[in-house]
Amino acid sequence: MTEFSLDGKVALVTGASRGIGRAIALRFAQAGARVVVSSRRLENVQVVAEEISTAGGDALAVQAHVGHDDEVKSLVQRTLDAFGRVDIAVNNAATNPYFGPLLDADEGRWDKVMDTNVKGVLRVCRAVVPAMRAQGGGKIINLASVAGMRPMPGLSVYGISKAAVIMLTKTLAMELGPDNIQVNGIAPGVVKTRFSQLLWETPAIAEPLLRSTPLGRFGEVEDVASLALYLASPASDYVTGALFVVDGGMSVAPVVP
Repeated sequence: MTEFSLDGKVALVTGASRGIGRAIALRFAQAGARVVVSSRRLENVQVVAEEISTAGGDALAVQAHVGHDDEVKSLVQRTLDAFGRVDIAVNNAATNPYFGPLLDADEGRWDKVMDTNVKGVLRVCRAVVPAMRAQGGGKIINLASVAGMRPMPGLSVYGISKAAVIMLTKTLAMELGPDNIQVNGIAPGVVKTRFSQLLWETPAIAEPLLRSTPLGRFGEVEDVASLALYLASPASDYVTGALFVVDGGMSVAPVVP
């Protein structure tokens, strides 16, 4: 279906070495996009670029830490040097070095989470928007979390950072709409990745979560990648400032102990 095609588009995906970021990069490549995949360690993301190339796609691996403004600027410049444009930016890179009560989190961990999860998104947006404006538009997709919509045990600082990402997304959608740049967010629930392994592999945590999830299962990375494709494609050209929840219904169901 042509409205879901990314032929001729260039997509940049941060945090693309594994999990949701990798799945989004692969799905975009399958839809015809040329994809720039980025992560903190080049060797990790090179594997994804090679996977795309082996399947007949076009990909470039770039090392960049979203916590470092110079690396983010270099990432976008290398994208423009290689492909001449950037149509889609997916802010997936995130960290969560702390699991526990909010008041017990030391300032070092708080600052690390906020700098990566919130300011990192802003850095990428600042870097890509000039090119998007110059070419007449673009799409930005920010990965939030259901933990940013309601408090979840242990995910205190992380949840606050993702709540900030949700408001950042809505604010940028308002400000960038006149430039034909659509900005939307995806809020996954518990998706089976290494990042969330503590949640879905610990029975005392996983079992109550599953009982509170109407669809009765945890998410797979492909569940998120499919939605990201819609938000990156022409099918979503009249959608901006929206937050799409992908959680099997967990956020609308009562908590079952």
